[in-house]
Amino acid sequence: MTAVREVDFLIVGGGLAAAACAAELREAGADGAILLVGREPDPPYDRPPLSKEYLRGEQQRSDAYWKPESFYAERAIELATRTSVMAIDPGERSAKLSNGETVRWKRGALLATGANVRRLRAEGADLEGIHYLRTFGNADAIRADVERAERVALVGGSFIACECAASIVSRWNKPCELVMLEDEPLERQFGPVVARAIGGLLRDRGVVTNGGEEVERFEGDGRVRAVVTKSGKRIAADCVIVGVGAVPDVMLARRAGLALGESGGVACNERLETSAPGIYAAGDVCEYRSALHGGPLRVEHWDTALNHGRHAARNMLGANEPYDTVPYFFSDLADWLSLEYVGSGGGEAVVRGSLDDRSFTVFYVADGRVRAAVTAGDRSGELEQARRLIESGHTVDSDRLADPSSDLAAL
Repeated sequence: MTAVREVDFLIVGGGLAAAACAAELREAGADGAILLVGREPDPPYDRPPLSKEYLRGEQQRSDAYWKPESFYAERAIELATRTSVMAIDPGERSAKLSNGETVRWKRGALLATGANVRRLRAEGADLEGIHYLRTFGNADAIRADVERAERVALVGGSFIACECAASIVSRWNKPCELVMLEDEPLERQFGPVVARAIGGLLRDRGVVTNGGEEVERFEGDGRVRAVVTKSGKRIAADCVIVGVGAVPDVMLARRAGLALGESGGVACNERLETSAPGIYAAGDVCEYRSALHGGPLRVEHWDTALNHGRHAARNMLGANEPYDTVPYFFSDLADWLSLEYVGSGGGEAVVRGSLDDRSFTVFYVADGRVRAAVTAGDRSGELEQARRLIESGHTVDSDRLADPSSDLAAL
């Protein structure tokens, strides 16, 4: 017979959004049983180190844990690792687990199922030595391969590829080549102005960049030996890391009949509640109607996952508040460059500082308003002022934004 039990709060997903939700429930005074179900063997952990400190062997597995395992026991949060939720029934307020249990929740549920890596469908994509990065196990396999590789190719021009290339060159000094659709690294995230500066930095450090190239196939003899592009370029490599984005894991939500959003996430209102009353979503899977930016928004940021989880917890307890936190993200390219980013959306790139010296703040201005900003170097004060400008929605003068002598606070 199937075991059935009740909890007050069911949290689906073993990442930071889920952990932050559980912790905030207790912090905000929730009593009753909290069950957090995650399919990975580890407790919730930070993923950014997977392409940085952990990949380079500078950080232990437990160092990346968001909180020690004792944190959950001390707060009476039941942590079910190595367990998947197979199905949820919004009407019955129940979930079926991979261990055979059926769990009913009484007060609220959170979907924080994260995202899955986007896989390349190309000839030879199943050859040994081709890697994707999402978990500790992926990072362990990449490190082992890189240590014995002669040449490394990285497919994609986004954070995973750029951060891994920087880690590999700085730690092992192995030849690395990027193969990307974009002309410059991180162009989709930051636009051509900033991307050219980042591309220049990578090239200065020995990373070869192949822009405007699409993978046609991988060649090998059981193990990958080369990446071949549609233009005919052949890039020798016996280790390949693919970082071409991620897709929100909405399988559970789709099966449950929850509404999905325009960009493929779980559609949520301004309070992060899904189309099923009492079920919230957070993190990579959440596509919410932004009270700050307007329209649906899905942001795959580490900081957003934490804030989503906390906000959903408060709304489960009756706060009924719209989510209006400005998204934040960071990226470190080894010890070469640190980038911090706030906001969402593009616009005219207004540069304050020096791109050549890689010490700058770039504001993205649309309709006279700052929508986002990225900084390089130690410019945290300007980043905070950018956040305030985004929150205020005030119109600004681009010349004053660019003038390093102007007082941003006065804007």
